Amino acid sequence: MGFVKEFKEFAVKGNVMDMAIGIIIGGAFGKIVSSFVNDIIMPPIGRLLGGTDFSSLFINLGPEKFETLAEATEAGAATINYGMFINNVVDFIIIALAIFMVIKQMNRLKKKEEPAPVAAPTTKECPHCITQIPIKATRCPNCTSQLT
Repeated sequence: MGFVKEFKEFAVKGNVMDMAIGIIIGGAFGKIVSSFVNDIIMPPIGRLLGGTDFSSLFINLGPEKFETLAEATEAGAATINYGMFINNVVDFIIIALAIFMVIKQMNRLKKKEEPAPVAAPTTKECPHCITQIPIKATRCPNCTSQLT
């Protein structure tokens, strides 16, 4: 019974719930960024580079010739899909930049912690025997000197 209770306390803590929500939103954000890269960013870049569709760039590892990646995939040919890799690298860069910007703004908005006030001293040094004694002492308990 202790294990179930402990797990329940862990699962309903704010940190775990925040993390779960973050993962769900992050997955959805990844899909949006992938669409942004594949449908908006890469087509103009491909057009500037002579009408290249990056998602269809591939290297055929077999002896057959294929005009498109779809034909090679349909035939079951082994290929290196470096165009998709380029798209994924651009995805990663955009996601990393977005996360960096969000974290930077969160840190900027986070309330600055004030330094803890320095506690008042509770001891002083006996001028005769150089030992630490309570600050309110009128006589040193070590050397019995009268303190002023």
